[in-house]
Amino acid sequence: MLTGELFGLIPRCPKLLGMLIAGCFMRSVPFLAKFALGIDKTLSSTLRSVALCIILLRAGLGLDPKRLRALSLHVVLLAFSPCITEAVTIGFASHLLLKLPWTYGFLLGFVLAAVSPAVVVPSMLAIGSEGYGVAKGIPTLLIAAASVDDVLAITGFGVLLSVVFGGNESLALTIARGPLEALLGIVVGLILGVLLWFLPPAGHRRFLFFRFCFLLASGIISLLGSVALKLHGAGALACLTVAFMAAIGWRSRDGWSDEENPLLGPLEVCWRIAQPMLFGLIGFEIDVGSLQADAIGYILATLFIGLLFRMIAAFVAVTGAGFTVRERFFIPFAWLPKATVQAVIGPAVLDTAYRTGAGPKAQAMGAQILTVSVLAIVITAPLGAILISLLAPRLLNRQVLSFEEKFDTEAAPPVRRSDIDGRNDSTADNDENVNGTAT
Repeated sequence: MLTGELFGLIPRCPKLLGMLIAGCFMRSVPFLAKFALGIDKTLSSTLRSVALCIILLRAGLGLDPKRLRALSLHVVLLAFSPCITEAVTIGFASHLLLKLPWTYGFLLGFVLAAVSPAVVVPSMLAIGSEGYGVAKGIPTLLIAAASVDDVLAITGFGVLLSVVFGGNESLALTIARGPLEALLGIVVGLILGVLLWFLPPAGHRRFLFFRFCFLLASGIISLLGSVALKLHGAGALACLTVAFMAAIGWRSRDGWSDEENPLLGPLEVCWRIAQPMLFGLIGFEIDVGSLQADAIGYILATLFIGLLFRMIAAFVAVTGAGFTVRERFFIPFAWLPKATVQAVIGPAVLDTAYRTGAGPKAQAMGAQILTVSVLAIVITAPLGAILISLLAPRLLNRQVLSFEEKFDTEAAPPVRRSDIDGRNDSTADNDENVNGTAT
């Protein structure tokens, strides 16, 4: 946390850079690494999931429903086109430069093709809070597409891992798993989101406190439940959807605007605690000792070729979305960061090779995939966050909108909180008591 705050003092420098460096430093210094390696991996993974849940809930509450409907086609295009393009490009480049077999090359491609919600989402919330790109829904577009992008990358990786090492699951089921997980995540999120319209019941003595608890519990259950059930593609989408759906009901039923939503404050406090935990643990997963010095040049070339084609695909994907050339130029840079998914599935090939006894050749290729994943995190996570912060003021229009303009410029003004207070004085009094307690 301290390192992050120090880096935050540098203008336009994201705090996560300091947190990543702190985690990486702990892994690299022998006496610190000995202590840190004692942390249970399951606990570490759970803590990262809880931290990711908090930022996804914040993002879901702030998604613009009107802009999301208008940009729905481009959400799909932005999720699919760059992901598939980068995976295929990396597959060819790694075969030619790193001498990986085709199957391992495309495995690496899908490892690298996933964007990091842990970097993109807080960066979008930060520029959105300053009004950059909000009028055209650019933060909403990128936040929504990030979750779908991850589902696609994880699905492609799972299919190829099954092909390379075999498995108990049929190939057809493995291929179908991705879309089914995405659909399941959306359905679960919608159901939980609608339930949150009515929980806790109006007039409850500690209404806001329990509404916050129900929201947080719904997100954590969605994310950790998907991990426990091995439905990794469902969790992030469910978490994002539950907050998005809940916010729709709260806006219409309770008159909670995006700026006046009383749950944003507690979530912001939780994120301040969770952010160093998330990026510190991701940084700790970066094992600099795994880098193969003799292959770094070819690895960097492979990585940058993939990123170049990814950026071109992202630029093309938002054609026709109503953005200016400058705004379209911003989106590929915002689509660079890699961290969360690579930290999770980067070591999976090597682990599977050891577990299945695939032999030294498979283990060597798994180690090479891990090396590329490490470099991808080290380079793109801080670089992407810095570029988003630097380019947003230069390429995006700034327009701080009121709630009415932001969500529906042509609709009647939303229900005012005072109107609700008039209908239910006791509920309002209780809410004020809860607010006082929370403060």
